[in-house]
Amino acid sequence: MSNLAVLPIALPLLFGIIVAFIHNRIKIVRTISKLFAIINLVVVSYIAYSVINDGSIILETGGWEAPYGIVLVADLLSIILVLTTNIIAVACVFYAPKSLSEKQEAFYFYAFFFMLISGVSGAFLTGDLFNLFVFFEVLLMASYGLIVLGGGKVQLRESIKYVLINLFSSMIFVTTISFLYSVVGTVNMAQIAERVQESNQGGILTTIGILLFFVFGTKAALFPLYYWLPKPYTVPNPVVSAVFGALLTKVGIYAILRTYTLIFVDQSNYAHELFIWIAGFTLIFGVIGALSTNNIKLIIAYNIIPAVGFMIMGIGIFTETAISGTVYYLIHDMIIKAALFLLVGAVSFLMGTSDLRKLSGFIHHYPLLGWLFFIAAFVLAGIPPFSGFVGKLLLLNSAFESGNIAIAIIGLIGSLLILLSLMRIFVSGFWGEKTPIKVNKQAANQFSLPIIFLLCFSVLLGVGAELIYPTIADISSYLMDPDVYIDSVLKE
Repeated sequence: MSNLAVLPIALPLLFGIIVAFIHNRIKIVRTISKLFAIINLVVVSYIAYSVINDGSIILETGGWEAPYGIVLVADLLSIILVLTTNIIAVACVFYAPKSLSEKQEAFYFYAFFFMLISGVSGAFLTGDLFNLFVFFEVLLMASYGLIVLGGGKVQLRESIKYVLINLFSSMIFVTTISFLYSVVGTVNMAQIAERVQESNQGGILTTIGILLFFVFGTKAALFPLYYWLPKPYTVPNPVVSAVFGALLTKVGIYAILRTYTLIFVDQSNYAHELFIWIAGFTLIFGVIGALSTNNIKLIIAYNIIPAVGFMIMGIGIFTETAISGTVYYLIHDMIIKAALFLLVGAVSFLMGTSDLRKLSGFIHHYPLLGWLFFIAAFVLAGIPPFSGFVGKLLLLNSAFESGNIAIAIIGLIGSLLILLSLMRIFVSGFWGEKTPIKVNKQAANQFSLPIIFLLCFSVLLGVGAELIYPTIADISSYLMDPDVYIDSVLKE
């Protein structure tokens, strides 16, 4: 049973190797990639069902007991995020053939894609801080391969910036892990948490906590570390942008959530107040960015930033309700960001431009895609009864209850401005005067199905909140009691 924990990492890695050997046989690669993505989703769904019903699955690789060996921990939080990752992966694999040229597909797109899914899943599942760094590097190497597909001048410039920023943060990450190891003598997260509680070296641990937050904050695109984000997420192919926007920043948020509910719990007095301030500035500057551009891809990319602001707000408030809101919003945002990037990619492909000033009357030619965007905008902005509303309601309620009125007001205003940034696209680009263009209904239908697939899950998270929330509340209770994680991994 414990071996199930490695499957979400091993299977996509195996699938990536298989498709790499036949990368030039495009039709076969497309078919088996779709099949592989579905198989992986089914396997992960079964693992998630087992974890929800029977508790966490702990795999001690090579028979080495924790903390001496590498440990994989499929607990409620990690497996739900892995499941969400694979839902997005299925949609993207079905979207990719129409979005990519055959040359791009043949240039190992599917191999890099499955490698990235493996790295993201590993980052969520690992119980070892050093292996968190390793899986970060796995997903980053795959993302380096994906971001350069196409080879345009702007793409090359942004990919260099993306690589340099991530290399710098990775260097700080591995250095910080070595500092932490010198203090506590282990990289197993459960044992680190146990020894940090017993340690009297508060000053050193505070410094280490700040350095780790800097690393994870850079990857999550928090203020003021978000400066690198918007362009690298818009210059690749839309399907790559969807994977990046849905998954990569969320791994950074997950790392902050995990380490600051497990390892640096005693640092809460200074850290959580700082998180709330950072959340406020992240919300403000992200929304300003989204309102400042006429590029529809950039509008969606900038909207990643206020979303991570909402998530860090919940970690800063640090009540069970707030953590529930962060987890709910994290799952919701992964799905809706993927759907929105796929939507604007479809619009750009069908209309031949991503400039809002040159778009008009899209919904007259492609009504289904137009109304799907309208629904997605409401989901992202948190309009009831969609999933964004549930996460924001939990976060804003916890902010008011804890006396953090300022951040609650910023969150409310930010939500309205997020809706405004998306309604600009709908009103100006979709609902404007009908322009004469060559209509490609076949392509529109191929784009629509993966987007509908994702939006169904977004709607389910909203209207089915009564069924889903108890599991999210269990995750919150679990995170608020780090001893449960420690005991389950170290078997104490």
